Amino acid sequence: MTIKKNIPNLITSLNLLCGVIALVFAFKGRFDTAFCLMVAAAVFDFLDGFAARLLGAYSDLGKELDSLADVVSFGVLPSIMLYNLMKTCMFTESWLCWIPLLIAVFSAWRLGKFNIDERQKSGFLGLPTPACAMICGSLCSYICHDPTCFLATWAAGPIFIPVLSIVLCVLLVCELPMFSMKFSKDDDSNLKTKRISFLVIVLAAVLICLLYRLDWSLAVLLSFICYILKNLVYAIFRV
Repeated sequence: MTIKKNIPNLITSLNLLCGVIALVFAFKGRFDTAFCLMVAAAVFDFLDGFAARLLGAYSDLGKELDSLADVVSFGVLPSIMLYNLMKTCMFTESWLCWIPLLIAVFSAWRLGKFNIDERQKSGFLGLPTPACAMICGSLCSYICHDPTCFLATWAAGPIFIPVLSIVLCVLLVCELPMFSMKFSKDDDSNLKTKRISFLVIVLAAVLICLLYRLDWSLAVLLSFICYILKNLVYAIFRV
């Protein structure tokens, strides 16, 4: 296999490396650093597909490596972050702290389904693993930045993180249609409107955080919560 064919695999490997290093910081309670590395992993996850399309370097190895990297960076990592966050905020380790670890299992299930589901070429059925990971990672990062916020108080209780984890697990494997952000010239006007309106929401979240001098991780959290809510509304009203 030529060097050109291996460029996407190298980028995918950087995704995996970021996820593994982030796990080290997550175990140390450095959620802000772990989240930054998760975002870096997401960037590499986007770039490997872009490079594969640009170079015409698709391969079975690349497909399998991409899924394995995503299981670590967007499955194991967010579950460990929530587990350690809950344990840290509660000042103890109860069996409830183990519930977030289910996210790793359901993320792997989600990725396996995606690889064999021919219906998910232009959109998603269920919450994409990077979106799930961003919600978990941004939540942990924001609480790390502001330990006195109400989210930190919720995280210290026995309900919020376990319920959030279960909801995310269900969303990962459900049949809820969700739009992707991969723009194409063949997209219909309805899909373009959905994507543009979501970008407007992201911009609004960023501006709010800048205006009130809030940590940027909150903008990520708000954006992906809105992403889920928008898709729920579209599904209910069949938009």
